[in-house]
Amino acid sequence: MATESWASSDVVRRSMKGNRSRDTGPELRVRRLVHARGLRYLVDSPPEKSLRRRADLLFCGPRVAVFIDGCFWHGCPDHHTVSRTNSSFWAEKVARNRARDADTNERLASQGWTVLRFWEHEDPHAVAMVIERRVRGMES
Repeated sequence: MATESWASSDVVRRSMKGNRSRDTGPELRVRRLVHARGLRYLVDSPPEKSLRRRADLLFCGPRVAVFIDGCFWHGCPDHHTVSRTNSSFWAEKVARNRARDADTNERLASQGWTVLRFWEHEDPHAVAMVIERRVRGMES
């Protein structure tokens, strides 16, 4: 490669570019369970047009935005691993993601949204139950 890249090799680049931004396994599992509970939602949709960020599941009426965060990309305290190559790049990338997540939470909350964030490793049945209770107004 002519310029320095975030990827340590072409194989790594192809693998990372193949990661999905939507319809991940954890998202699909939660969506199926939430749908089976009779709830309907938008997928990969912006809660506010002024905010260039998209929720994984969006419930417009009750104003609930759900994000299912990947452990690597969002810095899970239990499962995040430090990259062995380009470690400073990836540490900065994850730090920016976490800062953006906090900013998203704050901005949506200030506009009347309930923001629910879950890690990809969380039990999808428990996640679906929390989502249902919030959407149906059973929890504040």
